[in-house]
Amino acid sequence: MASFRLYFTLLFLLISFSSCFQILEEITLRNNGTGEMLLTFNLSQSKSKLASIMLLDSVNGYKVPSEKDIQDYMNETVDFLKGSNGISNIKKSVDLKNYIFSVGFSFKEVGNINGITQRLLSKQKTKGPAISYSFDKVNGNFKKTYTHSAQMKKDYDQLKSKDKEIFKTAGFVSISRFEKTVGSSSNKLSKISPSGKAVMTKASALELINGTANISNQIQLNK
Repeated sequence: MASFRLYFTLLFLLISFSSCFQILEEITLRNNGTGEMLLTFNLSQSKSKLASIMLLDSVNGYKVPSEKDIQDYMNETVDFLKGSNGISNIKKSVDLKNYIFSVGFSFKEVGNINGITQRLLSKQKTKGPAISYSFDKVNGNFKKTYTHSAQMKKDYDQLKSKDKEIFKTAGFVSISRFEKTVGSSSNKLSKISPSGKAVMTKASALELINGTANISNQIQLNK
């Protein structure tokens, strides 16, 4: 999931120059329904290559973003989140030495983060996968619903063969943490941590692009 307009403009360009990248989604959910979310783009395995590319004006017809371009875009992302209902304590991190970029924030209820990624993508006139979250505080049931984007697959198919190579080693990781222990997790791609208070789901970028993996999950917490 990257350079073909799926990721956020300037960061997407950096990803397209990277031979390996990972997207990490972390959600910490309290019993009362409040929590935090952290989204991280990790391109550190390609940092030497990216450092050289950042010295150039363009590569393969793509304009190489400057450090200021990246900082400006991250600031725009923060400003966008500030206008989202129920979102607060927004923080960003831009590590241009290791090429790790992240944005984190608090939410009043998990429903506040529904559609945030899609709204960010809509600003770039593209349609990404739909992801929604819900939490039943009484019964301790957390639900994540993921819907594959056909447009994402169409954009990928239009890429040149050499541009498709970057997705072979790319991956997505989702980690959900809770105050109570987890009784069950419905997704076969998921693993419950030894502490019993976190669930991790992994999928490759190609699986998500092609729709062969689904990261939906229903997690039941113990009473």
